[in-house]
Amino acid sequence: MGMPPRFVGRGYMIDSNRANARGGLETMNQLQRWAADEVIELMMSEPARGEIARGGSDAPARRVDGQIFTMSLYTSADESRAKGLVERILFPDGAKNENERNDVEIVFHSWKYKRTLITNDGSSGRQSGGILGNRERLREALGIRILTDEEAVAEVRERIKARDELARWWHQQEGQPLPPWVGED
Repeated sequence: MGMPPRFVGRGYMIDSNRANARGGLETMNQLQRWAADEVIELMMSEPARGEIARGGSDAPARRVDGQIFTMSLYTSADESRAKGLVERILFPDGAKNENERNDVEIVFHSWKYKRTLITNDGSSGRQSGGILGNRERLREALGIRILTDEEAVAEVRERIKARDELARWWHQQEGQPLPPWVGED
């Protein structure tokens, strides 16, 4: 067995409301640091990126320019069915406007690209339900994992702890140098 990798085996998709354009969300700053250090994978869907670009401000668009993003391509009947199911769960009467259609697309991308979606959609009183309010139904119907950024940080911290324990075990067993990132993430 070789040295354990720094990567903790988690890939996340960021909703546009978690883009952290001004850098004021400490939990998102932490996730972005981990992504830069290749501890996790962080990406954004094309619809989320488009929402940010259309937001009117130049700063948010610049902040996500270097972000990896997924494309909106439908290549199978399964994908069309999944997208339709996402829409029925989020908007039983159908998505009525561009924002609602984008929400459907963003959640669909999470399913298609097998990434946990990080969002804040549905956490306010004026936006009850939303993506967070339907996460159990989306998980049950399609296996889509949806977390807040706080929940994602807690999940990554647990995985880092387990990874570091494995690295320490490997170090003791093999007599090799301890990886430099142990205890640093």
